[in-house]
Amino acid sequence: MRRGKAALLLTSWKIARSYWFSEEKWSAWGLLFTVITLNLGIVYMLVLINTWQVNFYEVIQSHNYQGFMESIGHYCVLAACLVVVRGYQIYTRMMLHIGWRRWMTERYLSDWLAHKTYYLLQLSQEHDMDNPDQRISEDIEMFVWLTLRLSLDLLQDLVTILSFIVILWNLSGIITLSIAGYEIPIQGYLVWVAMLYAMGGTYWTVKTGRPLVKLDFDQQRYEADFRFSLMRLRENAESIALYGGERQEKWSFHQGFGKIVATYQKIMKVRRSLTWLTSSYTQISSIFASIAAAPRYFTSQIHLGQMFQIVDAYRHVQTGFSFVVDSFTLLAQWRAVVNRLNNFLVSMEMVRGQLPRAYKLNISRENSSVYSACNLQIFLPDGSLLIKDLSLSIKPADKLLIMGESGCGKSTLLRTFAGIWPYASGKIIVPDKQKVMFVPQKSYLPCSSLRETLVYPDIVKEDKDKVMREILVMCKLAHLTDKLHIVADWGHTLSLGEQQRVAFARVLLQKPNWLFLDEATSALDESTEQAMYKMIVSTMSNAAIISVGHRSTLMNYHTAKMELNSMGSCVVTKIHKY
Repeated sequence: MRRGKAALLLTSWKIARSYWFSEEKWSAWGLLFTVITLNLGIVYMLVLINTWQVNFYEVIQSHNYQGFMESIGHYCVLAACLVVVRGYQIYTRMMLHIGWRRWMTERYLSDWLAHKTYYLLQLSQEHDMDNPDQRISEDIEMFVWLTLRLSLDLLQDLVTILSFIVILWNLSGIITLSIAGYEIPIQGYLVWVAMLYAMGGTYWTVKTGRPLVKLDFDQQRYEADFRFSLMRLRENAESIALYGGERQEKWSFHQGFGKIVATYQKIMKVRRSLTWLTSSYTQISSIFASIAAAPRYFTSQIHLGQMFQIVDAYRHVQTGFSFVVDSFTLLAQWRAVVNRLNNFLVSMEMVRGQLPRAYKLNISRENSSVYSACNLQIFLPDGSLLIKDLSLSIKPADKLLIMGESGCGKSTLLRTFAGIWPYASGKIIVPDKQKVMFVPQKSYLPCSSLRETLVYPDIVKEDKDKVMREILVMCKLAHLTDKLHIVADWGHTLSLGEQQRVAFARVLLQKPNWLFLDEATSALDESTEQAMYKMIVSTMSNAAIISVGHRSTLMNYHTAKMELNSMGSCVVTKIHKY
């Protein structure tokens, strides 16, 4: 158990330390020390209010009206100061929170996107990484909030204990217990009573609430999986509607939601028991101090003001000792969040570190006039060979058509040329300082304006509306010329054929030197396909075009054909008719 707690603390420190020693460390530490100082100020104000109670109840007991009014005025000053300090404490704490969250979000996004890690995680069969979007959007927020909340609360509880334990110790006096004829004096007995009471409550709280750690972890995962399945239905609405798959989808949703319900019911039972325990603990503690202090009051060792001071001091000390009891649910959530974020970090590190060592694909940009592959070996994720010993040189203005039966590795070959397929070895030389563009069968269209969609992944830097309209007309998309500034989810607004024509418009705008097309006209009729190829061949005559396709009509626009087969070999032949 101790090793588990130590490992958890080390893991949380591993996640947190990068921010506290980053380029923003001075502002971070400055805000943290400000929050701590304000916390200490709050404790100091509470000590003053505790001392104020002695005089307040004394003047009430002695029917001193003038003293009563003076005490009320004194309290108003203390309360006003406490309110102001609490306000600034919350404000600076929130500043630290958003600064830390912003930094961590930027760092995790960078790690996730760097070296195409997001793609490698999707390909990898060895790493069970679910819902990275939730790790970044929700778990970072929860980690920052819970870490600040728990650590600052713990610090404040410790300072509160140290501040009020002296008051409680001095007011406790000495109580004598008679055991087996022996008189045993106990100094500061109220402190020991508070400590023992809190230890008992902590033990039973941990014992009762321990299952919450795993249950909260599972519940978050099931919730994210259910959300993802609903999103998948929205993204594939047309395909599901054509198949009539509503019954199957509903069954799948019921299965996913059933896990949420079952886990939630288990959480309900644990939370019920935990609530019974903590509520009983709190209710008993509210009267426990009075019972513990009663012997001294009724033997006239203390007066009424000191009695109330003891009750207030005991409440603060007991609350400080009860950190685990009061925060157990938050501790369970924090532990689950730390585990999820650590799994995400470990998965990203492993998927980036293992695959290159296993396959050793060398991609280099060189001062070369050809795009070439040397001794290229391409594998499936399970290790089986897909394409063997491929050596190829593509010169400027070459037009190469890649054909072959389904599943022989045509699209995977293009992924390898793009450098995103990690299961390969050999060498690929990319001409330096030249623009390379890969167009998949279904191009990504961001949810933004049509102008930004046409230049993706570049950013619109100048007004090219006139050129864009002309190109849209060339690509048989004249109906979109007046929608350049409209923001929409174009991936759902446009048909697949329109999306492929938008991809060709993107090609004409960006004019790459090396263009790879992966069945980029599969949704187009033959006449439109011919129009698109004629257009790019005529306007980009000096560009090398490498196409993956099935239609024999595509040979009219290429000078060579590469035929792949299921044995992993290929044959390149010239196409005499151009």
